Amino acid sequence: MMLLLKIALRNILRNRRRSLMTGSAVAVGALAVLLFGAFQSFLFLGLETNLVQRTGHLSVFRSGYFLYGAGNPSAYGIPDYKAVMDRIAKDPEIAPLIAVITPTQSLVGIAGNFEGENDASKTFLGVGVIPSDRDRMRQWNAYGAGRVWGRDTRLSDDDEQRGLVGGGVARILNLCGALKLDNCPPAPALPSDDVATGAPASADITDLVNREAASQGKPVAQAMPRIDLLSATAGGAPNVVSLEVSGVDPQGVKELDDSYVVMHLALAQQLVYGRGEHRATGIVLQLKSTSDVPVVRARLERLIKDAGLNLEVRDFREITPFYGQVVALFGSIFLFISVIMGVIVLFAVVNTMTMNVMERTNEIGTTRAIGVRRGGIRWQFIAEGALLGAIGATAGLVLAIIAAWFVNRAGITWLPPGNANPIPLRLEMSGTGRLIAGTWLGLVLVAIVAALVPANRAAKLPVVDALRHV
Repeated sequence: MMLLLKIALRNILRNRRRSLMTGSAVAVGALAVLLFGAFQSFLFLGLETNLVQRTGHLSVFRSGYFLYGAGNPSAYGIPDYKAVMDRIAKDPEIAPLIAVITPTQSLVGIAGNFEGENDASKTFLGVGVIPSDRDRMRQWNAYGAGRVWGRDTRLSDDDEQRGLVGGGVARILNLCGALKLDNCPPAPALPSDDVATGAPASADITDLVNREAASQGKPVAQAMPRIDLLSATAGGAPNVVSLEVSGVDPQGVKELDDSYVVMHLALAQQLVYGRGEHRATGIVLQLKSTSDVPVVRARLERLIKDAGLNLEVRDFREITPFYGQVVALFGSIFLFISVIMGVIVLFAVVNTMTMNVMERTNEIGTTRAIGVRRGGIRWQFIAEGALLGAIGATAGLVLAIIAAWFVNRAGITWLPPGNANPIPLRLEMSGTGRLIAGTWLGLVLVAIVAALVPANRAAKLPVVDALRHV
């Protein structure tokens, strides 16, 4: 075998220019596949990090909420959710794997700003959280592929009245000036015939807010810009609370950015349940490692079944189908690029090996005349093709590592899908051993397959005709 490889290497070096061009084609193919694979790996890790920071790994809902609860979250609240959380947090199998466990409350309603000259209102999608738990969840960055968050002082466990809105909500409700937002132009004036006439509903809502605040002994006037949130309680009665907007939390999707409101859990529960029993829409579990999701999910389902609870468990991939769609899309693109690079390498090696056979026909005849069998000729050219593929793939791997090193230290930022803030761009070469091995072996196999046809042709040449070839 070593002798065969030595002869193959010498034959490759006989025509260095042609071998260099073929090896370069293989190297470029390896470089393209590895760099895109590294970028794809970083994209998936960054997207997963963003989702886990926001929604955790697993969520426990009341049965039916995932499919039917979006229209009426209050109807699917988990009763005595604190006892359920305590049971989960103290389970000996789950407890060591949990980073954060926290309740959330989803709600829908109408948000209005009736303090300025131009009253404005719109529907909103709200979520109630415990601010300190939200800060802890945003610190999860197991892969180093997500944004590094600091503590968000705009929300506080001690101030239930404060909240954040999406950038679109702030724009629509005329809060740009109060919140000192950039790139937030004022709404154009409507023609007089497009303005609705009649008594504005804002007066009724404002009066309801003031009476509710007075009944609870809260001041009506606030230093921060204030919006009023109107929703229906679990019993169907209208309820309204006042929210002090302490800032903007931009969302990566415009539809969500135009509707998003995040507030303290207690305020959300007050709006949804009033003076009734306060429940939670979901119990979110953020784990220390994504690899523990199957184990924890199976254990949670056993706990729920043993306790006879009317609950269900969903992971972040189910909650956010967008993640699976992005993975499938980039997987298809990666396959397409790999096939294209493979075809280029195939034809490059076929062309080189065909030229080698034509130029060495006399040599093949001489070799056959001294007793070398057809199999020996065939293996000689296959070894040359394999060596070309191996050298080119190795060179491509080295170039990919060097290119990734420079990119990772260039300070380039980009805006991933679903993000509202740019993050550093990295090409994730570490942890991609399967990609590297698969690319290297794949290109060598393509080179071997490309060499088969010329090698068979060389092996089948009649000895006499080969010796007479000019």
